Amino acid sequence: MHSKTTRHALMSAPAFYRAAAGGAMALGLAATSTAQANDPIKVGILHSLSGTMAISETSLRDVALMTIEHINEQGGLLGRELEPVVMDPGSDWPTYAEQAREMLERERVDIIFGSWTSVSREAVLPVLEELNGLMFYPVQYEGEESSRNIFYTGAAPNQQTIPAVEYLMSDVGGGAERFYLVGTDYVFPRTTNRIVRAFLNDQGIPDEDIEEVYTPFGHGDFQTIVDDIGSFAQGGPTAVINTVNGDANVAFYQELANQGIDPIDVPVMATSVGEEELRGMDTGPLTGHLAAWNYFMSINTPENDKFTERWMDYVEDKGLSGGSDRVTNDPMEATHMGIRIWAQAVKQAGTTDVDAVRQAVYGQCVDSPSGFEVCMDEENHHLHKPVIIGEIQPDGQFAPVWETDDVVRAEPWSQYLEGSKNKVANWRYPYVCGDCEEPNHDLGF
Repeated sequence: MHSKTTRHALMSAPAFYRAAAGGAMALGLAATSTAQANDPIKVGILHSLSGTMAISETSLRDVALMTIEHINEQGGLLGRELEPVVMDPGSDWPTYAEQAREMLERERVDIIFGSWTSVSREAVLPVLEELNGLMFYPVQYEGEESSRNIFYTGAAPNQQTIPAVEYLMSDVGGGAERFYLVGTDYVFPRTTNRIVRAFLNDQGIPDEDIEEVYTPFGHGDFQTIVDDIGSFAQGGPTAVINTVNGDANVAFYQELANQGIDPIDVPVMATSVGEEELRGMDTGPLTGHLAAWNYFMSINTPENDKFTERWMDYVEDKGLSGGSDRVTNDPMEATHMGIRIWAQAVKQAGTTDVDAVRQAVYGQCVDSPSGFEVCMDEENHHLHKPVIIGEIQPDGQFAPVWETDDVVRAEPWSQYLEGSKNKVANWRYPYVCGDCEEPNHDLGF
């Protein structure tokens, strides 16, 4: 106290008043900081709840809200409650970008969990990069991208499509020698099939044994395409790779059943059809067709029992439409894990600051419902994940028929494409975090 009094006595009057003003400003900033510390942490949820993608994305909104609620029940993060900010882009791709900007600029969200299609993710990406926002993207995709503003918790092609094709070519998978590629006409199917074609060519399968067909979003008439699949299959052992997205799958699988496409003779391997899409179909005629994911609801693990039980309790408690018929699926698991990983990173960083949280996400691990410990790669913003192939059952579930022994590191850039094979994704950069704790591994969120 004495030293401060002496210092003030030696100051000139103007210097004293400047110091006093500075002190008042500091107190004001401290008060503002305290107020902010008590404010909720805003979490953006950007998924289509209407339009052609609602069949897939609505459940991602629901599981995100469930996970946020569970974190709040455990005390929130940094002594603050999580507050979800939910928006519906209505399956309109430019609207994803507009609402992402609204979330970041007006709502001041600290994180976004959202998008399903690659075209919606690509619409959001420039906004994230401009405003230094951060988004967790929960759906398998075509790769050929790695941004410092997105963490990808779905599968890259080497964690889904390529192992699926290898399975179909194997003796146990039917020994396919010809491939019919049918997809929705946008970036994910076209880029995925470009990689599939390059891989098949690398395996000795010529272009004349590969057929490629695309349809618009929401397409409803697959009679000609399915008839063409039947004719194409006359040329030798054939498999179909299905990259159709959204509610068009209902019409596609119904037409497969109508024309009697037998999965023993012509297996259809889906990359965007899971339990939620099957919930709206008569699955009896589809029994035996396949899907490649990193998780299925039917997986028998203690972690999955916990996940599915919590989900069903949440559905009942909130009175969600569909009730006891509601299911879990791969993108829901990826959403759930993404929020847990982000929460652990926030706790480790001691802040919601994007740059600090981004750095803290690297290496975060959680025990996944699939039964594997999955970790965020230290460099490329992708999760290490298992690969599981399941067979459609009459009850709309999948029976796993093949899986990897361990998790697989994602390869965002395909080794089979000339322009990609030498690219390396590495977004880690030096960041000093003075108050960071040791990395958190599975905090039970």
